[in-house]
Amino acid sequence: MVKIRLVRVGRKHKPSYRIIVADSKSANKGRFLDNIGHFNPRTDPESIVLKADRAVHWLSQGAQPSAAVARILRVEDILDKNGALRQTAALAEERATS
Repeated sequence: MVKIRLVRVGRKHKPSYRIIVADSKSANKGRFLDNIGHFNPRTDPESIVLKADRAVHWLSQGAQPSAAVARILRVEDILDKNGALRQTAALAEERATS
């Protein structure tokens, strides 16, 4: 199964995270399929950089987001409250051009 999850990077007591797509059996800092963004909880407000088109692509391929990534995807308006992929006009347009 393919998962979208966070991988911690950064120094001790100064975490930041990469948002990656990886096989669920791979190690936490092991091999990954795609790096789709990063998340920094230390800024105010939290900074999120996400490649929305890649996230939509992997979700449409059946990738399952972790709880933390699902929250980030809801903030970025990619998932709805039920965890289903939103079919907004902008996302559909992005997918059509790629």
